[in-house]
Order: sequence, then C-alpha cells, then structure tokens
Amino acid sequence: MDQKQHIAIFTTASLPWLTGTAVNPLFRAAYLSKDGERDVTLVIPWLSLKDQELIYPKNITFASSKEQEKYVRQWLEERIGFRSSFSIRFYPGKFAKDKGSILAVGDISDIIPDEEADIAVLEEPEHLTWFHHGKRWKTKFRLVVGIIHTNYMEYVKREKNGMQAFLLKHINSWVVGIYCHKVIRLSAATQDYTGSIICNVHGVNPKFLAIGKMKKEQQQKGEQAFTKGAYYIGKMVWSKGYKELLKLLGDHQKELSGLEVDLFGSGNDSDEVHQAAKKLELAIKVHPGRDHADPLFHDYKLFLNPSTTDVVCTATAEALAMGKIVVCANHPSNDFFKQFPNCRTYDNSNGFVKATLAALTEDPAQLTEAQRHELSWEAATERFLKAAELDRPFVRNLSENPSKIFLSTSLNLQRRAEDVSAYIHYVASGFEISRRLFGAIPGSLQPDEQLRKELGLAAPAKSKSPRK
Repeated sequence: MDQKQHIAIFTTASLPWLTGTAVNPLFRAAYLSKDGERDVTLVIPWLSLKDQELIYPKNITFASSKEQEKYVRQWLEERIGFRSSFSIRFYPGKFAKDKGSILAVGDISDIIPDEEADIAVLEEPEHLTWFHHGKRWKTKFRLVVGIIHTNYMEYVKREKNGMQAFLLKHINSWVVGIYCHKVIRLSAATQDYTGSIICNVHGVNPKFLAIGKMKKEQQQKGEQAFTKGAYYIGKMVWSKGYKELLKLLGDHQKELSGLEVDLFGSGNDSDEVHQAAKKLELAIKVHPGRDHADPLFHDYKLFLNPSTTDVVCTATAEALAMGKIVVCANHPSNDFFKQFPNCRTYDNSNGFVKATLAALTEDPAQLTEAQRHELSWEAATERFLKAAELDRPFVRNLSENPSKIFLSTSLNLQRRAEDVSAYIHYVASGFEISRRLFGAIPGSLQPDEQLRKELGLAAPAKSKSPRK
C-alpha cells in the first residue's frame, strides 16, 4: 500500500434516489479526493430492475452498473463544477418495502480488496451492520468511522411502539460499538453512542451558494432581491414537518391573517396534506416536489421548517445558503444553523408566530464570506477530517511505558469482551431464522444468482470465522 490514505465510503442509497444518504456521501467522496492526497472509493448499492422500479423516480432504470455510474458522475459534475477522481464500486442490495430502505446483501466489506482496506467510512453504520455477516469491519480496516445520519428513534417513537424503540436502541448501540472505531453524530438529535462526537460533516451543493451570491449582489445594488413570501419544501409525508406546520398555521390563523405559504413536495401523504391545507382559511397552496435549486425558489424570502425528525435538514442549509431567512424549531437538529444571522428559532407556537411575522417585514442579512464557507463542502470536509482524526499522523499502538500497563490491560479486557460480542453477532446473523426475526430480507445472507450475474460476482465461498 502506498503512502496515500485509502478511504472507502460505504452508504445505503444511490442516485437517482434523491435521499440524504445518496447525495451527501457522493459529495463527501468528491471533496475528499479533490486535492489528490487520498485515494477514495464510493461504495453504493446496486438494485435489480424490479427494485429500481420501486424507488427510482421518473421511470429511471439502469441495465448495468456502468450505466448508473455514468448517471451519478454526470449529476455530480453538473453541480460541483470540477471533474472528480474517486472510484465507484457497487455492492448487491435489495429494497425492503416495510422499512422503505435498501439493505445490503452478503458481506459488502469484500467489495474493497484487502490490499486497499485502510479506512472505511460507514454512512449510517447501524443500517449497514444490522444484518452484516462476514469479515469484521474493525479487523479488515485499520480505522472505521461511522456517521450517524438518521434519527431512527424519533420515527419509532411516533409509531408509539415502546418495545421496538427499546430493542432498536440497544441493537444500534451493539452493532455500532463492535464495528466502528469512531462515531460522528451529525447533531444531538440522533441516538447517543459511547465515545461519539457531535459534528455536522455535511455541506451544501455549490449551486445554492452561487444563488446566495447572486442575491447578495442584488441586495448590494439596492435591488429587491426577494419578492415572494413563505414556503416549505420536503418529502410530503406527515413525519417531515407537514403535520407540525399545518397545525401551527391552523392554530394561529387570526394572527397570521394575510400570510401566503407555498408547500412543495411529493410523497405518500400528498393527498392528505392537500385536504388538510384546504380546510384552513389561510392562502396555502400545495405543489408537486421540485429541485430546490429551481429558479422558482430563488425569490422566496422565508423558509418555514418546523420538522423535528431530521438530524441536520439539508433544505434548511440550502435555504440559508441562498440568503433566505429560516424559521425553525429550537431543536438539537438545528443547533448548527443557529450561528447564522438569518436563522430564527422558536420554542412554542407563539414564538413561531412572532418569528414569522418579524421575518416578513425584514430583509435577510447578507452572509459574510466566512459564513458562506461554513456552509460549503470544503468546510464540511475539513470538519470531517478533524472529527475522524485523519488530519494527523495515525498512531497504531499504545506506548509500552510501565505507567500505562494498567490502561493497556483494561483495553485488552475490553477488546476481548468486544470480540465475544462480535462473534455472537456473526453467529446470529448467519442463520435465516434469526435474521428474519430481526427484520432482514428473506434470502439476503448471500446475493442471489441474478445479483451475482449483474455485478459479475463469484459464487459465495464457505463462511469463515470473523476472528481470522
């Protein structure tokens, strides 16, 4: 292995599915490889045609992984403005309808050859390791960094299933603990993990910063940069803030009389959102989902986002980058945004009304270059390297100084306990009955013939102990 760091980024989704774990790891790979100091590989799921048809929008499907890679690279380069140098590899996946998620099939750590196995970044590590059966990540890679994207506990709590929440919390802690050396939580809205740190390592698509720069120039010329009022954009499901927003608007229709709000989104609850909006006296219009960078959104001044299920809301970051005022809940998921003058938080419904009315009468503050940088992927990459301690020389072993013997002994005991725990997970994940019991897709222990053929994979070898 050469002196460059080899970083493999594994994630749980891929374009054209425009979800956070498809988009953000893609940008991370591009910016980590931009300076040429690292060899970066992005590892994304490949789905057979029947699964592609379930989740990819606008009837987009791919006959081969090469076709999908071409699509992914073209989408990315249209947004970042430079040619990326990272590699893309695919692992076999299947779509779980009950979870609305893609789950890995087989031992996806094998996608990276042993001679390249240096650093692994697991985007949604709990998701990637719930049903992992194969080489132990910590054994194959010298450093495994987990990035916690999703507030799974909040979604389970909304279903009011206490036992499921209890089990999920402990299973997440178990698999993340045995497979990750370091854990980065995007915000305090996520489940806590022993030894984890909180750091927003996501940035904003450069297109939104360019829009913000254009708006700033208009403001500096004395032009009216924002001619429209309030809007919200997000996947149109109740859990993405629509329920909270319509309740706030409905409870305060008199105070907010004259307010016009446009809602943009597509999703399973679209019809219900339409019907609920019609019942209010306020002028609320509901529209299909669109790209947030569409010129349609440039002139809106106020972004309303009451959602508390996000970890760090991408749409909020985009709105701030475009120079808009954002009114959002005083919630851990929004802590990163509080440093920006255009972010207005509220603690209760009266605070929401006050912040909204004030925002409609004010001009957004013009972002400084430092503030613009903080929203960028360049800054997010700097934060990631620091949080993962990849900005410093790697130290493999503890000093054997006698004063550290006790510490070394304690760590050895801890490692042995972890080895046992990892072995238990390995055994449990190797039986179809136990896998099904915990929610795995039937027949997902190894790729089926169709997936193997599509990805050019060899027939599965016999299982080996993860301790080897």
